[in-house]
Parts: sequence; C-alpha cells; structure tokens
Amino acid sequence: MQIAFLFYDGMTALDAIGPHEILCRLPGAKVQRVAKKPGAICTDSAGLELIADCALVDVSHADILVVPGAGNATTLRNHPEVLEWVRSIHAATKWTTSICTGSLILGAAGLLKGSKATTHWAVLDRLRFWGAEPVSERIVESGKIITAAGVSAGIDMALTLAAKLCGAQVAQTLQLGIEYDPEPPFDVGSPEKANPGIKNALLTRMEAYFERHEN
Repeated sequence: MQIAFLFYDGMTALDAIGPHEILCRLPGAKVQRVAKKPGAICTDSAGLELIADCALVDVSHADILVVPGAGNATTLRNHPEVLEWVRSIHAATKWTTSICTGSLILGAAGLLKGSKATTHWAVLDRLRFWGAEPVSERIVESGKIITAAGVSAGIDMALTLAAKLCGAQVAQTLQLGIEYDPEPPFDVGSPEKANPGIKNALLTRMEAYFERHEN
C-alpha cells in the first residue's frame, strides 16, 4: 500500500506528523514524502524542517494521498505543477485526504466541486470559493475524499482511515500504541467552547496572516 504525503515550504508540521505516525504503521505501508524537489522543507514551526525524499516527478501513483495544510496553503495555486500532480495522483487513489487548510489545496486542484468538506474553523467559508459545501465537523467523508478540520484532527482522520483500510482492531491497537487519549487542560478546543474574546482575537490574527499569504 503506497501512501504519499505532499510536503511544501510553510506547511504545518503536525498536519503531516500526526497522520504519519499512524499510517506508516499500517501493515504493508510504504510511505513517501513528496515535494517539488527532494530535500529539507521549512515548516511553519520556527526552525523545524522535514525531509522530502521524493520529487513530484518521481511519484506517479499512490493508494493514499495525504495533503497537510498551512497558513499559506492557497499560495500553491501559483504552483500549477503541484496542483496537477495532486489531480493526477487523486485519479487513481483509493483515498485522498487532507488536514486543516490542506482541503483548500484540494479545492484549488478542482477536487471539491459539489462535495462536502471541512477545514480549520477560521477559514471554513473559504471552501465555497472552490465549489465545496463547508461542513463544521471534525472529519468529513465525501466519496473517496476525507477532509479533517484543524491540525490535531489529522490524528482522528488517520485512525478513521486505518479502520477503513485494516479494520477497527488494527486502528484501535494503533490508538492505544500512541496513547491517544486526550485530556486537554482547557476545554477550548473548538470555537463553540472558547471564550468569545479569545476566539475573536485569534480569528483576527489568523485572518490577517491568511490574507497576507493569500494575496
């Protein structure tokens, strides 16, 4: 089973690392980390780099495609070769997945027209620009496309996908193995639960960041 992760400069590290931790452990999994060219990829976590081991031209097929997000995710529309690669890989995948604003990349590639999808809550309505129907849920499945909400939801997506591919027992074993049993110190992990002051201040900063990188 070939699993391809799209890597690009500015990507959010946890969007990829969370799902990678799970999917790389599936029976028979062969994972490839793919970028425009092999080498170090600067993430949006200060000073943290990931390594892409394959170039786009080296990978023409994958059973699973995983597209992480970033604050500058939609700038990939300025890299048509990346969007074309996403389209070509998607054509033969069993599952095409995204985490956080990675769904905006799927949208820019033309894969979400008429589909339900999710993304980070702060940019959920931007999915409409790509012809998708925004859904405020942690995991959204539409055909063979699975989109996950913000950052940490990638772990949930990967466990959901593991169950579909290998059965619930394998997925549960993987969840136990990484001791994924969240008990966060604050119950503010969604905009519905957060203090309005915290939510609005964060939304203002995130929208400003997104606008700077989108234009």
